Amino acid sequence: MARLIASFFGTGLILGRLRASDSGSGTLGALVALPMSVALGISLGWPSQLLAVAAIVAVGLWTTRAFANDGDPGWIVIDEVAGVFVATVGLGIGPAVAAFVVFRVADIIKKPFPGVSEAEQLPGQWGIMGDDLVAAVYGLAAGHLVKLTLF
Repeated sequence: MARLIASFFGTGLILGRLRASDSGSGTLGALVALPMSVALGISLGWPSQLLAVAAIVAVGLWTTRAFANDGDPGWIVIDEVAGVFVATVGLGIGPAVAAFVVFRVADIIKKPFPGVSEAEQLPGQWGIMGDDLVAAVYGLAAGHLVKLTLF
């Protein structure tokens, strides 16, 4: 059960099965989560997104604990899913896309974004989830900046 949820119901396993590499699985998981988060926000409002964030983070911490001794396996994408939900709170489609891009850039390259690398160094499941959550805050800020200036 933990593997199923940590891979976001198999999404994180797709690229490994197709090309024998988990590289890019985080972005794929995030792409799958993006329309879910935006649709939730549009239909039920940002408080529902915050509730979803709390639930996904709690479940993510629980499921990734079982795999934390293996570092941060690429097939685990629940952390990216949590990040997308954080990055898109209160945003419509256009700003959410901007938030998504900034979130993924911050999560992938880490160093120029204060706190992302440091969060990744946290022990166990906290490190697996932490860097994505910190990177998501950068995405959230960018998305709201886009919302304020363009929409």
